[in-house]
Amino acid sequence: MNIPFLDKWRKRPAGDTAAPLAAAFDRDPGGVAEVLAECELLRARVEDAGVVLDDSPRSLQELDQLPPRWREDPEELPWVGNDAGLYLGTVIVRNVPGAHWQVLPGGGPVVRLASGREIQVVEAGLDWAMTGSPELSQVYAEAAEA
Repeated sequence: MNIPFLDKWRKRPAGDTAAPLAAAFDRDPGGVAEVLAECELLRARVEDAGVVLDDSPRSLQELDQLPPRWREDPEELPWVGNDAGLYLGTVIVRNVPGAHWQVLPGGGPVVRLASGREIQVVEAGLDWAMTGSPELSQVYAEAAEA
């Protein structure tokens, strides 16, 4: 996978500090969005259950129906939640007109809708992974209505 902003980080001069995610996003928003969409752990866990994450709203409904086996592993739980949030954000960005990724100054990715509303997708994904609420499909439906 060719991701230009990662190459720039790898080739920085000695003593140079790492560029924050927001700066990398400014230079290559498509590359950063591609990295945010990977969600490898989530994809691996749900593939075992026969769910294909195809970046569609329907896939969020399928995720909501899965038995939450990841809750049995306290070390894996936050990672699955983080991936679920990034996947939710990816589905919103790819399907809701005007939605786009934005990186907050602290480095956290959020989805900004055309209306200006920000959706804390990682927070929603973590809540979903821990408690099942809010459902990912419900967060998407609310974003699509805005």
